[in-house]
Amino acid sequence: MNPTLDKLLGGKQGAIGMAVLAVLILVVFPLLLDAFRLNMVGKYLTYAFVAVGLVLCWGYGGILSLGQGIFFGLGGYCMAMFLKLEASDPESTKIQSTPGIPDFMDWNQITELPMLWQPFHSFGFTVLAVIAVPVLLALVIGLTMFKRRVGDVYFSIVTQAIALILTVLIIGQQGYTGGVNGITDLKTLMGWDIRTDEAKLILYFVSAFLLFGCILLARFIIASKLGRLLLAMRDKEERVRFSGYDVASFKIFVFCVGAAFAAIGGAMFTLQVGFMSPSFVGIVPSIEMVIFAAVGGRLSLLGAVYGALLVNFGKTYFSESFPELWLYLMGGLFIAVVMYFPNGLAGLWDSHGKRWLARLKPKAKAPVKTEPVAKPVAKAAPTPELETTP
Repeated sequence: MNPTLDKLLGGKQGAIGMAVLAVLILVVFPLLLDAFRLNMVGKYLTYAFVAVGLVLCWGYGGILSLGQGIFFGLGGYCMAMFLKLEASDPESTKIQSTPGIPDFMDWNQITELPMLWQPFHSFGFTVLAVIAVPVLLALVIGLTMFKRRVGDVYFSIVTQAIALILTVLIIGQQGYTGGVNGITDLKTLMGWDIRTDEAKLILYFVSAFLLFGCILLARFIIASKLGRLLLAMRDKEERVRFSGYDVASFKIFVFCVGAAFAAIGGAMFTLQVGFMSPSFVGIVPSIEMVIFAAVGGRLSLLGAVYGALLVNFGKTYFSESFPELWLYLMGGLFIAVVMYFPNGLAGLWDSHGKRWLARLKPKAKAPVKTEPVAKPVAKAAPTPELETTP
């Protein structure tokens, strides 16, 4: 196998795991689920982008960010701004006081489209902004924190504070962001109605392929020299620094990659769900995103995807079946995973799943050893006794 391809697939075992996940997402779910449920799974997959980025940052780099909702929300808001401008053409908004601007701006007596919104008339600029805006913010945070050697729990607290600040800012600037309701009533993407079942199915597959692309990129990073350095930094950061490596630059890079993954997930979430609000930016959703990676296994990229699917499926099932108890049931699930499966689903598979599969494999019969039969030893003829003459 090509060495580069082998790195991307993660060896034979990684290739099998990727194939199983691909069959599940691309074949099994579309065949078994109706349009409504499949769209929900598509929403769950957008959270998996964040979980994959957290495996890189937290599992391999030792950077526990409790503010990944920041980048998820920024990517979603950039896409929502483009979609909202497309839905706010003069013909559709002719009943407003100021036609041609989003409805929430008209409600807040804004009579002209703000300069911040002007570039989002272009879809090309929007796609660029979905990646660039969160990455630039991650770069600023990384330069500020890592160059000053701020890490561990202090970095986690800072990211939580930034998530809270951004949430308050979005809610406070209602005339520019839609406030607590967010940006809603998104209808078309370049004239294509994204509310139909056919459109949601296409967007589901687009999300799936983008997710696999992010997984392959993350695997390439992990298999490279940078991946080995990340593990070394996580375990013995000072030793890596004394060896002459710029630890801060490596941390900034992987943190920005995680931000880009989260932003792609946020943009796809907006396209599939049809809105974006500050409820996906704050502390609570950010901590839930960490739980996705923890449940799946913070050292497993594929486990992070399964973790996002399992936790969100559990939220949906418990809230529908036990509307008064579902929060307690979800809390119990998280506590059980942390206490009994600290390495998540991936660790459970390594410790029990592989052993179970090994037992199912038919054991090869050992060849029967036949001991050589000893040949009977011919007895010597008795020596005739000499007759003695008396």
